[in-house]
Amino acid sequence: MGTAPAPAHVLVFPWPIQGHLNVMLHLAVALAGAGVHVTFLHTDYNLRRLGAAAAAAVASPWLRFMSVTDGLPDDHPRTVANLGEISRSLHTAGRAAYRALLASSSQLVPADAAGGGAFPPVTTVVADALLPFAIDVAEELSVPALAFRTASACSFLAYMSVPRLVELGELPFPPGGDLDEPVRGVPGMEGFLRRRDLPSPCRHHGANNNDDAAALLGRLVDAAVHCSKARALILNTAASLEAPALAHIAPRMRDVFAVGPLHAMSPAPAAATSLWRADDGCMAWLDCQADRSVVYVSLGSLTVISPEQFTEFLSGLVAAGNPFLWVLRPDMVTARRRHADLQESVTAAAGDSKARVVGWAPQRDVLRHRAVGCFLTHAGWNSTLEAAVEGVPTVCWPFFVDQQINSRLVGAVWRTGLDMKDVCDAAVVARMVREAMESGEIRASAQSVARQLRRDVAEGGSSAMELKRLVGFIGELATPIQHAKSESELY
Repeated sequence: MGTAPAPAHVLVFPWPIQGHLNVMLHLAVALAGAGVHVTFLHTDYNLRRLGAAAAAAVASPWLRFMSVTDGLPDDHPRTVANLGEISRSLHTAGRAAYRALLASSSQLVPADAAGGGAFPPVTTVVADALLPFAIDVAEELSVPALAFRTASACSFLAYMSVPRLVELGELPFPPGGDLDEPVRGVPGMEGFLRRRDLPSPCRHHGANNNDDAAALLGRLVDAAVHCSKARALILNTAASLEAPALAHIAPRMRDVFAVGPLHAMSPAPAAATSLWRADDGCMAWLDCQADRSVVYVSLGSLTVISPEQFTEFLSGLVAAGNPFLWVLRPDMVTARRRHADLQESVTAAAGDSKARVVGWAPQRDVLRHRAVGCFLTHAGWNSTLEAAVEGVPTVCWPFFVDQQINSRLVGAVWRTGLDMKDVCDAAVVARMVREAMESGEIRASAQSVARQLRRDVAEGGSSAMELKRLVGFIGELATPIQHAKSESELY
């Protein structure tokens, strides 16, 4: 008589910032929907910030939230300027707390707080690829670990290619060198990649006066290479978007699962994914606008801009002539200008009827609204995919890291929008917004990509099949015989 399959229980551990929490919770919801027990591991700080509403919004007997310390005091700002400090703290205090949690079955087996049944022991860890210690600790404790990279496959491949770029002499860039010079050392991207399109820390590689950028690039490269030690790499992308990059990544990993866009296949409730409270009132404002008339502006959860850049964006948006919905986080503009003053500046320049300013917006709802005609974005991967799924043309103003490559994909490969990187000028903003709003060619490309992505995530589509394969793989790792066989392959 055969042995009944062991119940699978996955511990999902994201890097504790908005864009990583968001997409990894979509994966957690997908796994829970497939009958896999999932523990989603927040930091104590973020779980308190989300509040009880997050768990209530999910309301699944298969999914629960737990937390560990990030090692930082509650009054720590946790902004983009502190990412290095957050990383170091996670790798020390966070690592110790995570190890203790994973090693202690008494903390992982009890019934969840919502009154559901007991969870079985953890059989697999899905760790953010930017937390390489989470992969190592899990394997040390004989728990198979998978890596999840929340960025594009192209940016992941670029990081993996940095040692080769150095070997070829393409990094570091020569002082004063032309940023439009083609880059040949990233396989599959020779036809469109320029120096300015490489992840932003590459611009400072070898610079004597930028230790922070050098350290960031080193961490990102090391994290990418380290993924080869995981049982598999999970990417939130689709083969239709990034087939060449996936083909070049696959031989360097034990397995690769392209399961995106996850938000279109298994969306987690907004109340559970956002560290900011969205202003839902903006939806009523959109209802009053004409079809495809509104420019939606959001530069994500980490981007910061100077007062001068704020003025250029505002002047350009007003000059473009369309009504606009602008997400201005309270911490977004430097020099500590009051948020109320920024809102007043927008209203004075554009008028109440032509502009709406919010601290945070329900972005997926906004992008699918009939009134939205284009999206001025920082080209973060989540935002890029959300726009792509809805067929909304984009104007990309990347802030840092992988966003540089994403904006190039939009402008030069998919042709679903325009790449405005390295420029913040009112006239350029106005011109590109007008073009994105009016170009039939861009809109046709955006809608073609959207149709393909909907096929990818539908039953039988490439991403849906990859997700099904991933669930099966996780089930195999929960079976002792298969686990032992997989573990032996590590040595």
